[in-house]
Amino acid sequence: MEKRWIVMMILGLLLFATQGCNGQNKQGKRAEVTASDQPASEKANVSRTLHDFTVKDIEGNDFELASLMGKKVLVVNVASRCGLTPQYEELQKLWSIYQEDDFVVIGFPSNNFNNQEPGTNQEIMEFCTGNYGVTFPMMDKISVKGEDIAPLYRWLTQKSENGVIDQEVTWNFQKFMIDEEGHLVDVVLPKESPLSDKIVDWIRQD
Repeated sequence: MEKRWIVMMILGLLLFATQGCNGQNKQGKRAEVTASDQPASEKANVSRTLHDFTVKDIEGNDFELASLMGKKVLVVNVASRCGLTPQYEELQKLWSIYQEDDFVVIGFPSNNFNNQEPGTNQEIMEFCTGNYGVTFPMMDKISVKGEDIAPLYRWLTQKSENGVIDQEVTWNFQKFMIDEEGHLVDVVLPKESPLSDKIVDWIRQD
């Protein structure tokens, strides 16, 4: 009788130990799956490039940014009644010098700062061509910050989207530098000239 009790106790202990180990293994496996899922999710957030977006040009036509693949792109939010509006002239000069070197400037009019771009697309185009001879591509007027921020600018300004930097647009004529593969490289703040060494040296790099 005593032997049978000892055997039953041993079997019970073995059963408890086996269940405990199995439970721990299952819990560890669940944790492993969760950990592997998180980086994949984060990677998905930053997998987009400039070339994944389609915007409207200033005449209302679709403009697929994938058409710029292989070019360096300077994306700039522009305005007609800003103290920095004369940068239009510098942007045009930059575009004129380097457009043959796989480089393009794209202007996005926005009215996010002190109502400094109140005009229609047609009025904006007449202004920048008539006063500054702009020939680089101009896009539809959009919002570059706030609740109604355009999808492209959400990508440009949020590290969770672009994988590089959090940098909201602080004023008109902020410049985003995009490489040939459509990845964000850097940001140049509004007051810095489009003809600055930082931008020119970047364009000239192989």
